[in-house]
Amino acid sequence: MSFLTRLMTVAMLTSVPVSGSAFEIAFSWEGLKLCNSGNPGTVPSPAFTVKDVPDGTAFIRFKLVDRDVPGFNHGGGVVAYGGGDVIAAGQFKYKQPCPPDGVHRYEWTATAQSKKNGGKLAVAKAVRPYPE
Repeated sequence: MSFLTRLMTVAMLTSVPVSGSAFEIAFSWEGLKLCNSGNPGTVPSPAFTVKDVPDGTAFIRFKLVDRDVPGFNHGGGVVAYGGGDVIAAGQFKYKQPCPPDGVHRYEWTATAQSKKNGGKLAVAKAVRPYPE
């Protein structure tokens, strides 16, 4: 399977259900200033679209991982969830994608939680290349 085919397959599989949940997330890099120096800046989070958030969700924990360099900590944040299908941009800060050697695949993981530091209800993931 070619790299492009694998990348397209991963991009289409944006959700990883836990306990039968259909929780899903989506995002874009729109508005993010290009960074390709390997020296990421700290920037406001993107907007996220959420779907089928489990009942009882009070918080959603976000974490970004570079799937090509998984040991680098890009960070993330915890957002109070009061309903709806959009988590507005700028809810937390993280280290932006900034691959020094071409395109990398970045994965946001969102964990729906019943309380701020636990009570995991479901997990969703979305992967996009950067830069696109």
